Order: sequence, then C-alpha cells, then structure tokens
Amino acid sequence: MSRLLLATANRKKLAELQRILDSALGTAQVQLVGLGDFEGYPDVPETGLTFGENALIKAREGAKRTGLPTVADDSGLAVDALNGMPGVFSARWCGRHGDDEANIDLVLAQIGDVADEQRGASFVCAAVLVLPNGREHLVEGRQAGRIMRERRGDGGFGYDPIFLGDGQERTNAELSAAEKDAISHRGKALRELAKVIAKELK
Repeated sequence: MSRLLLATANRKKLAELQRILDSALGTAQVQLVGLGDFEGYPDVPETGLTFGENALIKAREGAKRTGLPTVADDSGLAVDALNGMPGVFSARWCGRHGDDEANIDLVLAQIGDVADEQRGASFVCAAVLVLPNGREHLVEGRQAGRIMRERRGDGGFGYDPIFLGDGQERTNAELSAAEKDAISHRGKALRELAKVIAKELK
C-alpha cells in the first residue's frame, strides 16, 4: 500500500481531503497521513502570490522532508466586488490566521453596500502532487456563486456560511459533506488530481 502525505495540519481540511481522495481512490490503495503524524514538522510560510504557488511550496516541502509523495492545496474566496480578494489572503483576511468569524464579518462589511446582482464570487482551489523524484502535477477547481448578506448553516468551515453556489438553494454550510464534496472547488480539484495519483502510485 502506498503512503501519501496530505500537507495540512487543519483537521477539518484534512478530513475533507481524506474523504474526497478515499472516495476517488479507494482506501485500500493509499494510506493517507497528515502533518500531525510528523513530530516537530515546522510551519511553512505561504509566500506565493497565487493559489498554485502556495500549494507547490507546501507540497515540495512535504516531499523533501518526508520522502513521501505529497498532496497540498491552497484555496480561498475570490469576490468580484473586491477585485478577486481575499484570494490567497482568505484565511487571514481579518489580520489573524484562521479566525473564520472575523474573516466573514470583514467581507460582509466590505461589500455591505454592493447590490445583490453584483455580489458574485468564486471559491478557487489549486491542488498539487509532488513526488520525491521531482515530478509535479497541478490542477485547479472552481465553484462560482455569490455572497449572501448573512450567515446560513453551521457546516463546513471558512466562508461556507455566506457562499451560495450557482444553482443552489442552500449555502455550502447547509450542505451535507457528500453534497459539498460533489460541487466544491476542492472536490473538483482533488477528483482531477486523484486520477494523476492513481497513475503515479500504482
């Protein structure tokens, strides 16, 4: 059985990535491990200016430090009325990393006067596989939608409670895990990457 590192310490994201990859690959094929399985693994600064650059930084570091094929992703929210921001700064938009509630509050305040028809946004995810031999694969997934005026739902994480995908009647936070995986930016990217993983790790 091949071991595959998922380069994240975010437990919710790790569970989501595991769920999607397990579904696409089958749990018998790949043993998934996270950064929490490696004691003393250092924080890797995400200094890239694009989602792809940040994902590659994390995956290259993981493959280098562990010798394992490494999957990493970087994702965020791109709001039309904010010229594509928060973008790569999504997790720390409020100035503190990982404060979902403060990040949501800031986005809602920044576009509070924007008309409903101009509140378009997309979730974007770049996912990469870096192999110890240096081969790299990068894919991108996107979910288009719009920003609600108030939170709805308590599932998911990040900006899910204020994001209503195109054609949906429920926000991402109101969807079940399986429903979200089927349409989300991360689900799309990782299902595409899973095809590459299956070929590389067979």
